[in-house]
Amino acid sequence: MALLIPHARGTRPPGRPAPERRSGHDLVLAAAVLALCVAGSVLVYSATRPRLQAAGDDPTSSVVRHLVSIVLGLGLAAAIALGDYRRLRMYAPLVYLLAIAGLALLLTPFGATVNGSHSWLNIAGISIQPVEFAKVALCLGLALVLAERREGAGTGFTHLEVFLACGLAAVPIALVALQPDLGSIMVLVAILAGVLVVAAVPARWIVGLAITAVIGAVVVVQANLLSEYQVARFAAFANPNLDPSGVGYNANQARIAIGSGGLTGTGLFQGTQTGGKFVPEQHTDFIFTVAGEETGLIGAGAIVLLFALVVWRGCLIARRAPDLFGTLVAAAVVCWFGFQAFENIGMTLGLMPITGLPLPFLSYGGTAMLANLAAVGLLLNISANSSATARLAYPTG
Repeated sequence: MALLIPHARGTRPPGRPAPERRSGHDLVLAAAVLALCVAGSVLVYSATRPRLQAAGDDPTSSVVRHLVSIVLGLGLAAAIALGDYRRLRMYAPLVYLLAIAGLALLLTPFGATVNGSHSWLNIAGISIQPVEFAKVALCLGLALVLAERREGAGTGFTHLEVFLACGLAAVPIALVALQPDLGSIMVLVAILAGVLVVAAVPARWIVGLAITAVIGAVVVVQANLLSEYQVARFAAFANPNLDPSGVGYNANQARIAIGSGGLTGTGLFQGTQTGGKFVPEQHTDFIFTVAGEETGLIGAGAIVLLFALVVWRGCLIARRAPDLFGTLVAAAVVCWFGFQAFENIGMTLGLMPITGLPLPFLSYGGTAMLANLAAVGLLLNISANSSATARLAYPTG
């Protein structure tokens, strides 16, 4: 008889477990990223318009290319977000190898030097910066290596497994060091350190990694492996008054531009520092100075809050991921975005040395935009395949 009695709406048959509620795509994260892309487009237009007009070119040409990169990146993010990230386990090794191949190609005649760094590929008239895709590949590769042991045996890591994870990061770091691109090396190290911490690798490995990084930095300096302009940047960071018209020019002009904005800014397209073309590379590495000058503390602060929102939602996604692989991928992306935004904004304020890192989602650059939005697609994918109430839980050791 019980089988013939219809169940009331909102109830379920006795003994049947409640269906797991999925969290769905994180719309807050998506909205924050879209807001940053829109803000970046306005800032890129403001930064490039005076230079293009002075040269007699179309003042909208740069922002149009920037918008095309955003549209392509959003399409890539949507394609990644609509699948199941767990299938990426089988493709992670291929993605990693392709990224390493791209970095290795820089050692061939296809490699090109821009602003002192041999970090660009020119193929069929298209410029690509392989290190941006290497960041995505490292996020997937580290997650795959460290998740397999925990989810398989449920025990702690062996020295071999942690060494393998460090080796995966060491290969792209070594190739990037040959360019040299110090800023990207810092991001790759931040991704590695963050993943090791979240994976609960024994503390001695974290300490060992920190000691190795310090020793490596000393060796690099003593062996004169850094380019002359990179050494000059660190010298200018240590002494802001050092050669203000030379090595300290970029940092000084950046602080002047941001400081002149005050609380509310000079108004969009009304910045005298931006309009006067005083800040070099203002549409790429120093895009935040446009926000500081033309929108003031309020506008620049809003951008910082949007980045904080992206990091916060990424942390929630990592916490709610249904497996360790998803947790580590999300954590790696969060470390990437969080560190790179901190370094970029910090260097414009004089809090960090100038390293040439772009500001995610805002700076002009097609390769970086595609890689950044691909990583956002990963976060949205993990969110859509997660339980709304799941919590990170795995054995330590």
